Amino acid sequence: MASAMLGRKLGMTRYFTEEGVNIPVTVIQAGPCVVTQVKTEEVDGYSAVQIGYEDLAPRRSTMPVIGHDHRAGTAPKRFHRELRTDDVDVELGDTITVDCFEDVQYVDICGRSKGKGFQGGMKRHNFSGLEASHGVKRRHRSVGSIGGHSANLGTGPKLKKGKRMPGHMGDVNVTARSLPVVAIDSEKNLLLVKGSVPGPNNSCVFIRSAVRLNRKKSSKGNKGK
Repeated sequence: MASAMLGRKLGMTRYFTEEGVNIPVTVIQAGPCVVTQVKTEEVDGYSAVQIGYEDLAPRRSTMPVIGHDHRAGTAPKRFHRELRTDDVDVELGDTITVDCFEDVQYVDICGRSKGKGFQGGMKRHNFSGLEASHGVKRRHRSVGSIGGHSANLGTGPKLKKGKRMPGHMGDVNVTARSLPVVAIDSEKNLLLVKGSVPGPNNSCVFIRSAVRLNRKKSSKGNKGK
């Protein structure tokens, strides 16, 4: 099975190598996770592994979740995530720790980005705004003319789909790809990766070995693949 687990983003700090190089890193509390279900082709129609993370008080959980996780011999979990894979080398109830990333050089981290609420076109789409010179109305942060963008054929008098407009910003699923693994602390279950990770501090993230690498990184390889 490919290296993957759930964790919590703790925040950013700096990491000094033995040569004295300062690396900006994000600290993630990775696991430990429990295998709560193993799906097979014969029973479920596809092969996958489901993992659970972070114990939850039974009174704050539901009976289906309590019974589901009880089959794995563990307390109800707060988060569950499924990973489709053809190479299943774990069993129900196994514990996955951060050591699974020991030989992995690059990881993908999936998280929920920070919600920004309703935002205008300049903040949401990086528009430059209207002129601020003499004679211009006080609409300097307006998106400008929108009616000249024509209409979708056969859909009537309205704007084209995908027109960049003010609206809700953030609070979407984001994947930070190919982040280098800087260090691993097995005793504290900490994973240090170079760069920023989507979401606020203390939010849940999903870490997996990098799916695809660019040409520069692929030349170095990903030992965990």
